[in-house]
Parts: sequence; C-alpha cells; structure tokens
Amino acid sequence: MSKQIALVEDDQALRDNYVSALTKQGYEVKAYSNRQKAEAAFAQQLPDLAIVDVGLEDEIDGGFAVCQTLRSMSKHLPIIFFTARDNDYDTICGLRMGADDYLTKDISLPHLLARIAALFRRTELLNEPLLASDLVQSGDLVMDSKRMTVKWRGQIVELTVTEFWMLHAIAKFAGHVKSRQQLMDESKMVVDDTTITSHIKRVRKKFIQVDSSFDRVETVYGMGYRWKADIS
Repeated sequence: MSKQIALVEDDQALRDNYVSALTKQGYEVKAYSNRQKAEAAFAQQLPDLAIVDVGLEDEIDGGFAVCQTLRSMSKHLPIIFFTARDNDYDTICGLRMGADDYLTKDISLPHLLARIAALFRRTELLNEPLLASDLVQSGDLVMDSKRMTVKWRGQIVELTVTEFWMLHAIAKFAGHVKSRQQLMDESKMVVDDTTITSHIKRVRKKFIQVDSSFDRVETVYGMGYRWKADIS
C-alpha cells in the first residue's frame, strides 16, 4: 500500500510540480493551498507524512499553525517544512513546534526524496526494540540512529534529519576528520560548502543552547570537521 503524503503549498505551480514528482515516485499525494483546507482534511484522515510551506496565502506563519495541529493529533507523524525562508529563527521555531526537518525550496528533488525516505524509515523503526548497535556514545553524547534522537549530558538536542546524519558522521568516529564530501554522503545530500557550513553552525548553536560551554564540534580548516574525543 502506497504511503500518503499531504502537501500544503499555496503556490499552484510549485504544488502541481511536486504532486507530479512525488506521484511518479509511487506516493499518494493530497495537496492543499491553505491552512483551513489542510486542517479540515486532517480532521477526517491523517496522512503518513506532511510537507508544509511556512507562509500560506494571507497567513505569514500559517504553516507553523498547521504543524502544531498535526503534532497535537499525532506525536510521530513525520513533518517537513519546505519553504523559501532560510533563517535560523524560522528553522528553530519550526523544530520547536515539532517538525522533523526544515528544507529550503532550492534543494534538489533527489535530496527531498532522500529526506522523505529517511523519515518513513525512522517511523517504521520506532516500534522495533532498541539494539546496542543503534547507539553512538562519545562521552556525554548519546545518539540513537534508529529514532534519530540526540542527547547531550542527558538533555535532548533537537536536530533536523540532515543535521542528525552530519553529526552522526563525525561523532561515530570521534577524533577523526570527516570531509565535506563524507558529510554529504552520510546525510544523502548534494549541496555547496556554504550550506554544509550553515548546517554545522546550526548544530553547534543547538548544543550551546543546552550547554553554553559546548565545544566538541571542531572545524579543521581545509579538511572538514571532527568530533573532539574525550581526553582520558
């Protein structure tokens, strides 16, 4: 049975393009142009995953309200914000409201499809028993690759799917430098160096929000990034 995706997007041309592209991948897609239509449909039946624009018609932050509604109805339903607005404030707001990922509309279709597949994979694994091999531990860091959760000194750090896999790539081999290409391979994305730098900066900021002394993610200029290993 095909997975059902809800697309909440007010730009008709974009909406039609993504409905066509996702349908060709075997997904069943239901599209809505505004918050009211989407929420009315969700009250009847929830999708398997939702892709939501932040600005919807005359509601500048309508997508945030859609996310809150969906999250109140389901704790684990995957939600992706898909927007032209790329700034830390909107990203943090979206994630705090319960979104799983925050993507900008200039990404490639293969990247979007990879994010969707990753979220469906995580949902399917949630009910399986946790294995020791699912965990990456380095000092006070604990990462669960099955549920894509991160804890630092016992506190949850909210990362997007992309940020999670970038961190996973450097943390599982603490002390080893990972190149930008290796980070792209791990997170299944193809972007320029500036975008990778932006993701790493956001990861650092999120750790600093829970621990102001955090300094474990190191930039090795000209080479890449590494997770600073514990000194025994």
